[in-house]
Amino acid sequence: MTQRGRHRRRRRGRALRACLAGTALALTAAATMISASQATVADDPGPLTRLASTAELEKLQLAEEPVARTGLDRLAAAMGRPVGVTEVLAGADHTLRTADACPSDDRRSLPTAPAATRAYCFGAADTRSWRPGAVALPADRADGRWDGHRVLVSAWSHGSVGDAPAGDTSGAPDAASSDGTGLARVAFIDAGDQDHLAYTWALLAVPVDGGRDYRALSSPVSGMVWYRDKLLVTADGRDGRALYVYDVDRVQRAGVDSAAVGRVPGGWSAGGARFVLPAVGSYRLTGDARIGSIALDRTTSPDSLVASEGVPEDSRRPTRLWRYSLSLDPARAGLPSVDPRGRAVPDAAYETKVTDVRGVLARGPVWYVTAAAGNADGHGMLWRLDGSGGTSARCGPDDTRQCWSAPAGPLTLTEGTGAVWSQSGRMLFSLGLNSIDSSQG
Repeated sequence: MTQRGRHRRRRRGRALRACLAGTALALTAAATMISASQATVADDPGPLTRLASTAELEKLQLAEEPVARTGLDRLAAAMGRPVGVTEVLAGADHTLRTADACPSDDRRSLPTAPAATRAYCFGAADTRSWRPGAVALPADRADGRWDGHRVLVSAWSHGSVGDAPAGDTSGAPDAASSDGTGLARVAFIDAGDQDHLAYTWALLAVPVDGGRDYRALSSPVSGMVWYRDKLLVTADGRDGRALYVYDVDRVQRAGVDSAAVGRVPGGWSAGGARFVLPAVGSYRLTGDARIGSIALDRTTSPDSLVASEGVPEDSRRPTRLWRYSLSLDPARAGLPSVDPRGRAVPDAAYETKVTDVRGVLARGPVWYVTAAAGNADGHGMLWRLDGSGGTSARCGPDDTRQCWSAPAGPLTLTEGTGAVWSQSGRMLFSLGLNSIDSSQG
């Protein structure tokens, strides 16, 4: 009996080892296929594919939801006369450091190729537990000026699900605000003196209770466009909205300096910021897409708002890129054109094999996207895409395409100068679109 039992155990052991070996081979084959697929995309994502189906375009429609004017007027009456960009910049109470004064750990996030021509950093004390987001400037102005000021807007979020603070590579969410919700704020940066950038914070808010109060926008800001007097800001969709709209001529002062948000004893608070931007409208996506990044394209007629989604690297579907025409109606300055139902319908949409897209630009048929990469140093890629294929810069001894910032971030373009701005970690930087084009290999 003992000998027969030993033989049975040996047979079971051989069967188990064979099964495990077969499973390991299958997993190795699957991993090899995935790795080969990713390597192919990293080497050449191929041409953009146009989506011609009406059904596909309908999934990308935006349903407009304006905030009632009476509510905005009620809020302004309670908080005081709204101020404009000039008055906001006059209150600048922080400064950015130039690249040579930034910590080396921060500078490592800058692109390897092409190199930034200008770079600055936010201070650690002012951005601790905050996640950097999108960058914007008055994109319809040739020199990036508003009311005579050269100005940039830099978005940051705090306490939102999925956020990782600047400089944190753990992937863990940052701490929530004092009331348990997330916050989003923008730095209005006075860039008139390029050796001395100064800024102040404004909280992004959403009016509630008919304009009797406001709440914080609780979302990362991965995309932002400043067009005419409107600031279009992406939202993560947890409240059903894909975009929020802000009016840069409707900035309110927050007279109480506290961590609270909204009406408080003694006045109004903005989570520590000196100013508040109350939303004047929002948009819902009618389909299953989630907008990751946005930009302005002024090479089309009329100007257009371009958008991308952030499809994860392990997803089996391509990334969609699309555009909406912007309205020519003076009463709708800065907003997408809508049909009689109040819906913005895409003019065109495309698919690309590039995944984990973090930033987008478009110049007619040519699209530029930044994409995250999963290797240790975190440098991403910047792809130039059109109907013929995709190209990107190469760098380093291994001729890698992972030459962009670490991590890859959003993009915005100064129309007249051709300067492309982005931010990564605490670094805010710019370089010429012509240098991006000439670096493509």
